[in-house]
Amino acid sequence: MEWEAAALVLSVRPYGEGSALVHLFSEEHGVSHGMARGGASRRQSSLWQTGNLVMARWRARLADQLGTLTAEPVQCVAGRILDAPLQLEMVSSACALVDGALPQGEAYPELFMRLVRLVTLISVAPEPAPMGDYLRWEAQLLASLGYGLDLSECAVTGSRENLLYVSPRSGRAVSGDAAGDWRDRLLPLPPLMANDTDDGTPEDWRDGLVLTGHFLSRWVFGVRHQPLPAARERLIEYVQRLQAGPTGSEKSGQ
Repeated sequence: MEWEAAALVLSVRPYGEGSALVHLFSEEHGVSHGMARGGASRRQSSLWQTGNLVMARWRARLADQLGTLTAEPVQCVAGRILDAPLQLEMVSSACALVDGALPQGEAYPELFMRLVRLVTLISVAPEPAPMGDYLRWEAQLLASLGYGLDLSECAVTGSRENLLYVSPRSGRAVSGDAAGDWRDRLLPLPPLMANDTDDGTPEDWRDGLVLTGHFLSRWVFGVRHQPLPAARERLIEYVQRLQAGPTGSEKSGQ
C-alpha cells in the first residue's frame, strides 16, 4: 500500500539507530504513523519538526503495518516561530491534541484544513498571537469528535443576549441573568468563542483554555483515562503567566 499527500507533522521521536517514528495528519488519511529512515539525522531533523507541512510518501506492505516515510518540505512552520514562545506552544498544543484525540486512519478533512490555516496564520503573521483562532479551532476539534459546544443561546431561557457562562455538564451557554446562585459553578464564556474577529485579551485566552480544556479532559481524554497532553498544559501555564504579567512584551509572547 502506498499514498502521497500533504500532511502536518504531529510528533517525532527517535526510533532505532538514527531513524524517527513520525505521526502525521493528512486530509484523506487522518492520523498516520510511519518510520522515517535517517529522520533523526542532522540532515533531516529540520524537516521532521512538529507543525511543519510536508508532502509525505507513506509505504507499507499492508495497511495496518508501520509504514516507511519520506517527505519534502512545503512549509517550515517551526523554524519561523523559534523566537516566539507563545506561538510555539500553540502549534505544539494543537498538534498534540490531534495526535492524542483522533483515531488512527480516520479522515477529518475539515479539521485538517482548519489546522493548516491556523498553523499558517501563526507562522506567516505570528504577532499578535492569534489565540482567538486557536481557541475556536479547539472548539472545532470537540465538534468534529461529536462533542460540540452549544453557545448560541441560553440553556435556561433560550435568550441569545448576555451569554456569560457555560454549563460544565452540558456544554451549553447560560446567560448572566439565568446563572443566579449557580454562577460560581459555571465556566466563564469569553466573547471571542462566538466572534470570529475577536482575538481577546490574555484573560479571555485563559478563560477560553479553561473552557475547552474542561471538555477535552472530560469528554475526549478522560474517557480513555488519559490526562490532557503535556503540550496543552504548557500552553495554559504560559497564558496564565501572560495574564498575570504587567508588561506588553510578555503579552506579545516575546
